[in-house]
Amino acid sequence: MTDQPYTDTDLRAEAARQHATLAEDPDFMGVGEQMEDASVESTDDGDSSLTWTELLVPQGAGASHEAFGEAQRKIHDLINGAADVSDWAVNLGADGLEPHGRAIDLGDRRVRIHFAFAADMSDDDRADLISQLAAFVTHGLT
Repeated sequence: MTDQPYTDTDLRAEAARQHATLAEDPDFMGVGEQMEDASVESTDDGDSSLTWTELLVPQGAGASHEAFGEAQRKIHDLINGAADVSDWAVNLGADGLEPHGRAIDLGDRRVRIHFAFAADMSDDDRADLISQLAAFVTHGLT
């Protein structure tokens, strides 16, 4: 409990509300500006990677600007269509948890389980927990 007239829950609720508002209507041009120098995940080989500009607008290929614009539109649409997970995001951060990239899909993508772990939890322990849970859930569905 704080010595203020508000609670920690009030702070989290306001942070989640503002988070949702920030993500609600992304600036289309801002999406492109953020893409320019950002690495494209699939091109990262551990030593280097390509940026969106390097991948889609190589030197002297003016027509490729269309490919960058198409990717920009698709990313903008994904942001606009995203589920509001602001409350989850704020609470995970406040609890000191880190989102993990792996998820378990059940059925035809009607249910998905995402994971977040404490920073001091080892990669092996994370993988083991996910594998055990996946086996348990899969067994329960059969």
